[in-house]
Amino acid sequence: MSDKKEKISAIKGMNDILPADAPLWELFENTAESVLKSYGYQKIVTPIVEETGLFARAIGAVTDIVEKEMYSFEDSMNGDKLTLRPEGTAGVVRAVIEHNLAYDGPKRVWYKGPMFRHERPQRGRYRQFFQFGAEAIGFSGPDIDAELIMLCRRLWDDLGLDEIRLELNSIGNADERQRHRADLIAYFEANIDVLDAEAKRRLHANPLRILDTKNPAMQDLVNAAPQLLSYLGEESLAHFEGLKKILDANNVQYTVNPRLVRGLDYYNRTVFEWVTDALGAQGTVCAGGRYDPLIETFGGKPTPGIGFAMGMERLIELMKAQGEPAAPSQCDVYMVHQGQEAQMKAFILAERIRDAGLDVVLHCATPAGAGSFKSQMKKADGSGAAFAVIIGEDEVANDVVAVKSLRGEVQGGAGDGAQQQASVPFTEAVDYLVDQIVGAHDHDHDHEHVHYHP
Repeated sequence: MSDKKEKISAIKGMNDILPADAPLWELFENTAESVLKSYGYQKIVTPIVEETGLFARAIGAVTDIVEKEMYSFEDSMNGDKLTLRPEGTAGVVRAVIEHNLAYDGPKRVWYKGPMFRHERPQRGRYRQFFQFGAEAIGFSGPDIDAELIMLCRRLWDDLGLDEIRLELNSIGNADERQRHRADLIAYFEANIDVLDAEAKRRLHANPLRILDTKNPAMQDLVNAAPQLLSYLGEESLAHFEGLKKILDANNVQYTVNPRLVRGLDYYNRTVFEWVTDALGAQGTVCAGGRYDPLIETFGGKPTPGIGFAMGMERLIELMKAQGEPAAPSQCDVYMVHQGQEAQMKAFILAERIRDAGLDVVLHCATPAGAGSFKSQMKKADGSGAAFAVIIGEDEVANDVVAVKSLRGEVQGGAGDGAQQQASVPFTEAVDYLVDQIVGAHDHDHDHEHVHYHP
C-alpha cells in the first residue's frame, strides 16, 4: 500500500484568493469603502450564519434560493435550524430591528463579506461568493433611490469601469402587483403550451419570475405579456417619475426595462440592475431596489428601505478585462544583511523604520540558508521596494548602512549629487529614508500617519 497522502482540494465553487490577486481585491474594497464613506454610509457586520426562517420570510418560500440553493443544517447541540447566509439584506434588517438602530432617525449602512448558494458553479457564479452591499433604512422618497444609483456610478468611474449600463423599473406596491399578477397568470395559462417546465412550476407561485426567463423559446411570449408599469397607481408613478427626474438632471444614463422584476419577494417600487456584456451570460454586476414592507414583515415598525448588492468576483473580472493595474509594491524598504551582528542591527533598524510609517520586509533565512548578498538583492528587487538597506561587516564596523535605490536615484549620502547608492550613518537612516520616500514619492505612497520621532 502506498504511503502517499491524498491531495486535499478546495470545495468546488469555493475559491481561494491568492496573494497575486489580493491587490486587485484590496483596490476594489478600498475604493468602494471610500465612495460609500463620501455619501455618509457606515459599516455594519452581521453573522454569516442566521436562523433559516429569517431567509424563508425575507426572500420568499417559493424562490430558487430557498427551495434549492441555501446551505441549511441543524445545530447538533440544540436542534436549531440554521443557514449560511445566501444574501446580505435580511441579516442587516434583522440587526436594525433587534438593536433598534432606526429609533433616532434613518440610517445608511454598508457591508461586505461571503455569501453561500448551492448552485452549479460557473464563471462569475460560485457557491461561496463575495458581495459588497449598502442599505438605506428609513427613507421614503425617490431621492435616496437616486443617491444609491449615483453612488454606484461614482464607484464605476473611480474603478475605471465603462462597460456597465443601468436598467430601471418600478414594480409598484402589493395591490398593483396583485392586479397585474392575476392578469399575468391568465395570460400565461392561455399560452400554457409555450411555457417550459420551470415556468409552469412558477406560474401560480411566483409568476413575475417567468418574466425574467432566459429561455429563447419564451422570449416572444414574455415580451407580449402584460407590463406591470401599466398597473401602477398615482403614488407609484410619481415615485418612479421623481427618480427619473433626478437621474436625468445628473446625466445618469438608463434604460427602463419593464421585464426587470428581481427575484426576491420583499421588493417594491424601484428596482434596478447594473449590467455588462463583457462577462457572458452572468451580466448583472449589481442589483437592488426598494423593500418598504420588509421590516414590518419581520415584526418591526413600518419603515421604508432600499439597498443594493454587487458581486465582487464579477467586478474583479471586469477590472482585469479592462486592464489590470500594476501590482503594488510589497514594501517601501527591503532589509539586506550578512552576518549575525548585521542581522541584529537590521532587526533594530527595521522596527524604527516601521515606527516612521514605512513598510519594511526584513530578509529571513529559508531552509537553504540566509542567502548571499546577490540572492538577497534579487529578492529585494522582486519585492517592488523603492530602496534596499544593506548592512554587512563593513557597515557594522563603521556604524553606517548602505541605502541603494531600486527604482531610480538617491540624493546625498556619501557623495554629492544624484546616485544609485548612498552611505548613511545608522542613527540617521530613518530620517534619510523618510525624506527620500515620503518627500520624493508621496504620489505613490500615502504616509499621512508617519509618527516617527527621532
